[in-house]
Amino acid sequence: MARTIKNKELTRTRLAANYGGWMYCTECNENIGYLCYATYDKLILHYECNCGNHGSALIDFEDSKDGHNTDNELITIKNRLCCPEDSSPLITILDKKLKNYELEITCKDCSKTYKKEK
Repeated sequence: MARTIKNKELTRTRLAANYGGWMYCTECNENIGYLCYATYDKLILHYECNCGNHGSALIDFEDSKDGHNTDNELITIKNRLCCPEDSSPLITILDKKLKNYELEITCKDCSKTYKKEK
């Protein structure tokens, strides 16, 4: 079922699809990660690509619930950052393509907001 986007702000970043799929730096056109379509409620990402570009993404939906901050860390399964509650894949960040990043993502199922940075 398609979701209705409430906020979508992409800065020097593009997505392969409306609110998920492959993510690209618009300056060098490098693939920087993959955003899973159905498992997240809100994404906030700020990054510096290896090309020097500073990009960001903010996406949430009309039916998004307020996330609850947690100190738990995302788990990695087959290069995907996943919710530790139910192992649902949320996002893949290609670390080797980015100098640094700050990620905040809310799981749709458990409504917990996870933070990660490099």
